Amino acid sequence: MRAGAVSGRRHGGTAAGLFGASLLVAATVLGAGGASALPSAPPSGSASPGGPGAGGTRAGQDESNGRRDDKENRGDKGDRGDKGDRGEHGEESGRPGSPAGTSGRPTTTPPSTAASTPASTSTSATAPASASASASGSAPASAKPSAVARPAPAGAVLAAAEAGPGAGLPTAQGLQQALATVLTDQNLGTVGLAVADAADGQLLYGKGENTAATPASTTKLATSVAALSLIPGDTRLATRVVKNAATGGITLVGGGDPTLTALPADQVQVAGVPADPDTAPASLDALARQTAAALKAAGTTTVALDYDVSLYTGPLLHKNHDGENIAAVTPLMVDEGRTDPKSLADAPARVADPAGAAAESFANLLKAQGVTVQGKAKAATAPAAADAPVLGRVDSPTMARLVERMLTTSDNTLAEAIARQAAIAAHQPAAFEGAATAVTQELTRLGVPMTGVVLNDGSGLHPGNAIPPAVLVKLLALAASAQHPTLRPVLTGLPIAGFTGTLGKRFGAGSGAADAAGLVRAKTGSLSGVNTLAGTVVDAEGRLLAFALMTRTGAPVDTARAAMDRVVARLAACGCH
Repeated sequence: MRAGAVSGRRHGGTAAGLFGASLLVAATVLGAGGASALPSAPPSGSASPGGPGAGGTRAGQDESNGRRDDKENRGDKGDRGDKGDRGEHGEESGRPGSPAGTSGRPTTTPPSTAASTPASTSTSATAPASASASASGSAPASAKPSAVARPAPAGAVLAAAEAGPGAGLPTAQGLQQALATVLTDQNLGTVGLAVADAADGQLLYGKGENTAATPASTTKLATSVAALSLIPGDTRLATRVVKNAATGGITLVGGGDPTLTALPADQVQVAGVPADPDTAPASLDALARQTAAALKAAGTTTVALDYDVSLYTGPLLHKNHDGENIAAVTPLMVDEGRTDPKSLADAPARVADPAGAAAESFANLLKAQGVTVQGKAKAATAPAAADAPVLGRVDSPTMARLVERMLTTSDNTLAEAIARQAAIAAHQPAAFEGAATAVTQELTRLGVPMTGVVLNDGSGLHPGNAIPPAVLVKLLALAASAQHPTLRPVLTGLPIAGFTGTLGKRFGAGSGAADAAGLVRAKTGSLSGVNTLAGTVVDAEGRLLAFALMTRTGAPVDTARAAMDRVVARLAACGCH
């Protein structure tokens, strides 16, 4: 079918057109993407995907004109000056952030009402929101709910995409004919491609689809699927302060939440606008207020402070650590370890010791509340006791929201944190190696063909990672499957072509791919010489397809990406029978 005919059909109100409209609504959503967010109270898992009852889970960088696609690019110093390759999480920060809250999961608990309210004394770093539903000492919320529109539920999106007229499956011959010209573009270099029916994962067309290639940040799809399969979607990461019986002081306990913010509400931004309540991070100031109130109630205004980072093991630094695209990986940090917490740069400078910096910020916030910390906070010599009295606690957004944010903005630091939570849930060491093992084992359990797959991290910064295109489309098909509703945030977190996240500045006018804007949702990936794109596209007859396009080329990064976008746009422009 000719592209010209396609345009008329979509404008005539076909399912694909409706799908595009739903994406336009989603494009107004901000919050899950971006470097920081309003430190309002995290609502309990009321609308979070993947919560109990949502189905099947077990209980228990990129691009537009940035320096590196998935912030990963920066991990390879050779790509440092490439303006077409931005950092992983903020690469397209001029656009609204991720479409959070789109999974249509059932409500489990009512939203929390205050950022400064102490939550329950549960000590689990990954306790579900329901574990902290009973808070004491409620205070008014510090931030009003955002009036920004929320996107359509994922279920509705998928249903609309599959209900188009004549939505017969594309054929291998039809796809080959449609893609023949665009796939010969020399700017693509070596190409691997897989196209599948998103409804059931049936492979429709492939070109080197079983050949493993460097996935760059599309590795985050594997991390996300495994994490949401292992961890209930309404799980929140807790940062706590407990009494230290051994020292007589207090201990700040890191729970693995890199989105914890030290900024006051009026200084926090996500791509220039406030986050909505579902995606707003936990507030270190709220934690300090809780702690100070508890100490003063006990007659204490001077304390010793140490901090516990025992949740993680192994090395702090990624193999490709550059102090910008990713922070040192520790379970305690604020504002993802940025030296300037208000920075909206794609690859901001990071502090050398995120945990120490977080403890120092906490001490200063305690002082503002009338509690003096004796000397300088130090790392605890032993993990906090499991039964230590809790003086304060704040919780991250739900795991489902964290996954959406991580995918939309291609956030390397958040990806490694999520990977470690997967490792903990799988009873593996919370380190790079343990996380890779946990993801590999869980994907195998889910039936993902792992031949050729090599994982060394959760973010995709490692150049030794390898995934075949056919595996990436399998991951996307799992996320779209009715048998795995808890994986839906993998789809709702994908950037929308021309509108959000790392695709916000792609598929634009003059690109040769503009007709596919709003019809493509995909995870981007870039390392030096490597560009990948994997996601979903609605074809001319309303069929939702999953695709994975992996290239290795010496072409300029923007040129290579534009060539890739034209390949995907061709999928959107045909029925391909």
